[in-house]
Formats: sequence, structure tokens, C-alpha cells
Amino acid sequence: MPRIDLDAYVVAHAREWARLEELVRTRRRTGPQSDELVDRYQQVATHLSVIRTSAPDAEVISYLSSLLAKARIAMLGARILSWGAFARFFTQQFPAALYRTRRWWLACMAVNVVLLGVLMLWFLDHPQVEQTLLSAKQVDALVNSDFAGYYSASPAQDFASHVWINNAWVTAQCIALGITGVGVIWALYPTMVNLAVIGSIMTRHDRADLFWGLILPHGMLELTAVFVGAGVGLRLFWSWIAPGSLARGASFAQAGRTAITCALGLVAVLFVSGMIEGFVTPSPLPTWARIAIGAIAETAFLAYVFVVGRRAALAGHTGDINPDLLEDRVATQA
Repeated sequence: MPRIDLDAYVVAHAREWARLEELVRTRRRTGPQSDELVDRYQQVATHLSVIRTSAPDAEVISYLSSLLAKARIAMLGARILSWGAFARFFTQQFPAALYRTRRWWLACMAVNVVLLGVLMLWFLDHPQVEQTLLSAKQVDALVNSDFAGYYSASPAQDFASHVWINNAWVTAQCIALGITGVGVIWALYPTMVNLAVIGSIMTRHDRADLFWGLILPHGMLELTAVFVGAGVGLRLFWSWIAPGSLARGASFAQAGRTAITCALGLVAVLFVSGMIEGFVTPSPLPTWARIAIGAIAETAFLAYVFVVGRRAALAGHTGDINPDLLEDRVATQA
């Protein structure tokens, strides 16, 4: 592309840049103003692309990049606060992200379920290990009161809030530490070992029915959400190990944005499992009814992934943010 007269170009488009600044500063935009904001954003992004290509000037590029960043935040904020954006997130972005990463978190789920079973069987075959972890008095308290009492020791709403925050933190760790690969193992291993130890103790003392009757109602959905976080974290790790056709940085950035989508959506999933753990698990309902509620929640989540998510993925959604917000420049015509 031939070089342009930068001064003349700035004079020619200064009014358009000023208008975009004005729209960015406007706190309550009307519908037409919001549409104009998007149009001006794309227009100024084109100007930035032209200047970068034909007359690179650090000062002008810095000014326009900053202006576009502010406009992007303004557009994103408007979309986030709208009910339409909220609906699109849960009908398009989040389910598509879950569906597209399904192989990672389903594999993570399968490995950990098998690991839990192997650990429980090993602890059952090695009762002496139990004696090194807990005293006879502690085992007796766990079997006869502490395990069941854990779910009803606090008011339901307080307990539900506590487990929601705790599980969201574990899931966030799985995603964030996924970049290291081994960080996912570090985040999940204590949970799996703790479940295996308690499960083996309860089983050895003929309380397996109590253990599974209290774990399964909330545990199915809760652990699935944690495994999704772990799988997404591992996908983030793999994005820079094997970027495929993309540049390493672009591959990692794309996987990172999708991971953020999953992290935000899983907050809602864990809220549901927290409500079940706080209000259903300790309830006086028959064991079969409590487990049935947990199974319904788990089935609904899987249907959400493989029906809604598959449909969204086939429609072209990826879980990434809107493409028109990814760059500060757009393609220019020759």
C-alpha cells in the first residue's frame, strides 16, 4: 500500500475520532447511539490499520489504540448488561464452549472416577493406612456422627453459600493452573484422596449406604463441574504445546478466552450443586429421592451440553468472545 500524508489523514478523520470519544464518554446511550458506537469503532479501527500499514506514527497509533480499547470496553459493557447478552451467553457461548472442550473434560472425568475406585479398593485392602491417618476415636466419630453432621451443622443457606464459594475456588484453580499441566493434578488429587479415604472408612464400617446417599445428590453435578474446569485447564495447557495452524500466542489467547467463558458459566452450575448440597442432601427426603434429584440435575447438565451445546457449535459458536471485539483493526480493501 502506498504511503499516505499522515497530517492530511489526521485532519480528514479527526472529527470521526472526536465523535467516537464523545460516544465512549456518554454513560447512557440510546439505541441509535449504541449502533453508531459500533459503526464508529469499526471505522476508526480501519483508520488505525491504514496508519499502521502506510504511515506508522507511534503517537497516533497509541492514541487510536487507546481510544479503541475504551470503545471496546464500552461496547462489551453494554452487551454484558443487556438481557439479550445474558441469554446469548447461556444459549450460545457457554454451551458451545462446553461442547467443543468435551473430549478434555470427559476424559478427565473418566480418569478420576477410575482413580477414585482404585484408591477406595486399595484403602479397603490396606486398613492399616487408615490407622496412620485417623485415630480409632476419630474414625468412630466420623462414621457415627461427623460425616452426616457435616451437611446439617450450619443453616442451609449459609452452608450452600460456603460450598458454592469453595467449589468455585477449586474449579478456578483447575482452570488457572491448567497452563502448567501438572497444576490440575495438584488441584484435584487432594479431593480424590479425601473422598477415597472417607468412602473406604464408611464402607468398612458398613455405612456405604450413608456415604453414597449423602455424596451422590450434589456430588454428581459438583464433581462434573470440577472435572470440566480441569479439562478446560488441560486444554489451555495443550494450546501452547500444540497450537496447530495458529501461532502459539494466538492459540493460547483463543483457548484462554474460551476458558474464561467456561469459568463464568461454571459459577452458575456450581450454584445449582451448592443449592442441592445445602437444601437437598441434608433433607429428610428418602435416599432414593435425594439421589434422583441429583441424577436429574446431572442429566439436565449433560443434555445442556450435548443438545444445546452441539446446536450452538454447529451454528458456528466457539465460546470465544465476539470476533468484532478481538482486534483493534479490521481488514482494509486494496
